[in-house]
Amino acid sequence: MAKVDLVFRQIDERTRDVALELAKQHIRPENTYVIDNVRPFTECVNRMLKIDHDCDYVVYVDADCLILEDMRAFIDQCDAPYVDAYVSDRFRGRLHCGVHITRIDLVRAMAATEVPQSDLKYVLRPESRLRNLAMKKMGEAKAFRNFDILHDHFQAYSHIFMKYALRELRSRTKVQRVRLNRSMKRWTYTEGEFCDLTMARHAVDYARRMVPDGATPEEVHAFIAALPEHAATELDKLGLAEKGDFTRAELDRWLDAHSDRIAYGQKADKPKVFGLGLSRTGTRSLTSALQMLGFDTSHYPIDEDTYIELANAQYDLTLLRFYDGLTDITTVPFYAQFDKQYPGSKFILTVRDKEAWLGSCARHWYNRPAFKEVEDPDEEVHLRMRQFLRASVYGCYNFDPDRFSYVYDRHVEAVMDYFRDRPQDLLVLDVCSGEGFERLAPFLDRPVPAEPFPHKGAVLSQTMLAEADTKTARVA
Repeated sequence: MAKVDLVFRQIDERTRDVALELAKQHIRPENTYVIDNVRPFTECVNRMLKIDHDCDYVVYVDADCLILEDMRAFIDQCDAPYVDAYVSDRFRGRLHCGVHITRIDLVRAMAATEVPQSDLKYVLRPESRLRNLAMKKMGEAKAFRNFDILHDHFQAYSHIFMKYALRELRSRTKVQRVRLNRSMKRWTYTEGEFCDLTMARHAVDYARRMVPDGATPEEVHAFIAALPEHAATELDKLGLAEKGDFTRAELDRWLDAHSDRIAYGQKADKPKVFGLGLSRTGTRSLTSALQMLGFDTSHYPIDEDTYIELANAQYDLTLLRFYDGLTDITTVPFYAQFDKQYPGSKFILTVRDKEAWLGSCARHWYNRPAFKEVEDPDEEVHLRMRQFLRASVYGCYNFDPDRFSYVYDRHVEAVMDYFRDRPQDLLVLDVCSGEGFERLAPFLDRPVPAEPFPHKGAVLSQTMLAEADTKTARVA
């Protein structure tokens, strides 16, 4: 079993006492450290990285997160350096934030990372910035996991004000601003009635007035540091009385009233999902979208167990005891066998304009040889998987446009033929042309998220973002 420490961070959130109780219950840490009311967040991060841990993993939990399912079993079998938890957010729907499972070597690398000077990314997201810099040096990447966690529910008005004033400052890129505006369009409330959503909108408008675009990192930092004072002043102007204490009984009443909600982290009755698209057809974007819908999927796994099992025609994969599905070419030679092994599964074929796909493949395969001398055992397994799948899927080890064109046509034709009598089990999705949640979510019997469909290969053009936003609005 892993040795796990809990670092619980609270800044007077209304849910703090219940959140800490639930975190201890569902993480069962060896040690608990509470960072109490430390502002701004840059100083909170500085203090948490000075803790002398003797453990395998540190789980950082914010006091606005109510953990409703066991996490310890997952942590005990985890080997990833960093896992971000998907949560159900009161204002933005499904997203990853608030609970961070961090391996101790990454924690120490973050502590050793030099703090960037006059760096707006660090001012706005200090923990994320240090973690990304440390992971880049380590050559590691983050992973994601769905848990049943309520985020930003039941908060005090002052907390909502501070959170959404900061959210506006963090949304000053083209893509992030579209995301925030998209979420705000879904905030519905009774005219003349003040609620959490109207407070959030008030905070966004306030930050836009008080901190103009182009403000310096120092000006932004000063505004963030003074947010408690801003919140108190605005609540007084609005004539609002703050909410009372939050209790476990209030949470239980809410859960009873929402008994039909989707508990995304729960695995019961959830079908396996397999992405059947060839590489460079939006498979990474599909993987992220499935995560947002509550399906923990593995994109192109390269672990030794998966390689040995597939190479020996064993389709009851160890990996699928912990994941809800697979994407990319790992599935392509074996989808018929997975269909038999996991009855009731759903299959998604990502497609793309073939000429554009061939160009992307040519760039992707450049300087990615199937054979080379390596010393790292993990890299050796990666190469063996690459050789195995390239031979199985493409019938060649290197990019050849004629061969790839033939494989693309035959693969699409074969998948369509296999599912010709089962259209309810197959979705054909053109991610690269802008198709997304408006088709994927209903196929998997999930509500369309407020967040836009993730596009991992490249940033969407503003035209595509607007088109995707319009499509989702129609469905919603």
